[in-house]
Amino acid sequence: MKHQTGRRIVATVVAGLAALLFVAPAPAQELTAEEIIERMEENQTHSTSIMEGRMIITDRFGERVSTYIAHTEGADRFLVEFTSRDEEGQRILRRDDNLYLYYPDAREVIRLQGSALRDSLLGSDISYEDMTGGRGIIDDYRATLIGEEEVNGRPTYKIRLEARGTNVAYPEQVYYVDREEFVVRKSEQFARGGRLLKETLILETTEQDGYIFPTHIEVIDVTRGSSGTEMIIDDVQIGVSLPANIFSLEELTW
Repeated sequence: MKHQTGRRIVATVVAGLAALLFVAPAPAQELTAEEIIERMEENQTHSTSIMEGRMIITDRFGERVSTYIAHTEGADRFLVEFTSRDEEGQRILRRDDNLYLYYPDAREVIRLQGSALRDSLLGSDISYEDMTGGRGIIDDYRATLIGEEEVNGRPTYKIRLEARGTNVAYPEQVYYVDREEFVVRKSEQFARGGRLLKETLILETTEQDGYIFPTHIEVIDVTRGSSGTEMIIDDVQIGVSLPANIFSLEELTW
C-alpha cells in the first residue's frame, strides 16, 4: 500500500526523522491538556511497524532525496537504514534512550551524546536530538491548553509545553492537536527566552488498523534559513513481526 508522507519518525525518523489508536473525540470542555496529549501519544504509538520513505532536503544547492527503511517497536526503539546510493548502509539505532550511528565504510558504531546530538541528519532540518524524544511528554513537560486554532482547515487544540527540566531538546514547544483525530497538525519549538527555532507542519495523514498518523511532514529549521525538509512515508505496515534482536548493537553491523 502506497501513501505520500519524515514518525517522531518521528517516528520521530522521522525521525525524527520521527518522527506520531483513533479515539472518538469528547467535547472540548471535558478534556484537559494532559488528556489531549495522552490521546495523541496513544494514536502515534504502535506495537511494531515497518515503514519505507523518503527525505527530501532543499537548500541553496538544490534538492536531494534520501530513501530509507525504518523498523519501530513502541515509542522508544527504532532502526533506520538508508537505502539511497550515497548513504546506502548507514543506520541509526535508538535503544534504551541511547542513539547510535553505524557507517558501513568504516564499519564503526558511534554513540551520539552531548553536543553531537545537535548535528544535522544528512544536512537536513532534522537534528539527531529531534530523534531522542518519545512517549511520556507529560513526564518532561508541563502542558497548558491555551486555545483552539484552525490548521490547514482542521480545528485543533493549541497546547503549550514547558520543560520541567533540562533533559529535553527544547525548553518550550507548542502543539496543535487535531480535535477529532488526535494527531499533531503543527508544532513549534522554541529556545529559552521564546525565540522560534523550528516549525513542523503535517501536510498529509493516513489511517490504518485504527491508527491515524502523519505520512507527509515538512520541517523548517528557522535558524538555518533553509527551504525545509520533507519526510514522506510511501509504505507502512503496522503490527508486523520483526527479526529477532533487530534493535541490538550486535545486529547493527550486519
